[in-house]
Amino acid sequence: MEGESLEKRIILPTMDAERVADEIGDFIIREVLSCGYTGGVIGLSGGVDSTTVAALAKRAFDRYNSANPEKPLKLVGYMLPSKTNARADTTDGKSVAERLEIKHEVLSIEPWVKAAEYTNPEAINSKYDKGNLMSRIRSNILSTKAATEKKLVLGTGNKDEDFGIGYYTLFGDGAVHMSPIGNLPKRLVREMARYLGFSDLADRIPTAGLEANQTDFKDLGYSYDTIELVMEGIRQGFSWEQLANHNQVQEYAKNDMHSYALSYNKSKFTTTEDIVYDIQRRNRIAVKKAEIIHSPVAEIILEYKAA
Repeated sequence: MEGESLEKRIILPTMDAERVADEIGDFIIREVLSCGYTGGVIGLSGGVDSTTVAALAKRAFDRYNSANPEKPLKLVGYMLPSKTNARADTTDGKSVAERLEIKHEVLSIEPWVKAAEYTNPEAINSKYDKGNLMSRIRSNILSTKAATEKKLVLGTGNKDEDFGIGYYTLFGDGAVHMSPIGNLPKRLVREMARYLGFSDLADRIPTAGLEANQTDFKDLGYSYDTIELVMEGIRQGFSWEQLANHNQVQEYAKNDMHSYALSYNKSKFTTTEDIVYDIQRRNRIAVKKAEIIHSPVAEIILEYKAA
């Protein structure tokens, strides 16, 4: 019955962090060795996603190298700032690389952006198009570095971003050789970051760094926790209509709308229905994007236990 369905709670997954870290690490090693390559490259922004993937890869490579010292696997980090990036993006990225003791380099993408004024002037005056252009520039740099170093590009997209709402640039940050955390929602990425020793960056405010003062929450109008809850509801058999009236979803959505109004003195959404149907709209796009580019995703074991 519909009334009974609305009373049923949406269950969010939990994880054994050590086991999942091993599963993701084994996946990264398999992907690299299957190509006969020497390791991986990663774009480091200081955010929780790239930090977690880098830490997982370094952990895996260290374990592999201890048993195979003759052909060690290496991780290289690249900070690729533009004028729109906050200084903390670079400093935090460098801090992560130094703490992991990996080779790293800072390369400004501004010369590439300047060159685009000649090749793609139509994009320069649009914040949206320019932002996506910068994402594709970063992808080009990482892909070329990976090719010349005989390494693979490690993706940093999480489950909510990549497969929930498709919040990435096609042929930009979505153009990677593998997706280590593609089955981890943002909430569990934060948990994994704490487990790996990066509690200081676990709750860093998510931003793509493609526009000045941009944050994911400001752009979307709702949190990754709400995205996870809604998408888990879909996976657990609820319809979009049921989710728009579900008590759990309404609680999350109201908190998001309240936080947004406090932060920006305006409203992006005024009803739970509007948020749910925007997630639905974005999810349709995410599905189409995944049909075009779908890199291998680490298979992991998550647990679903009713409260």
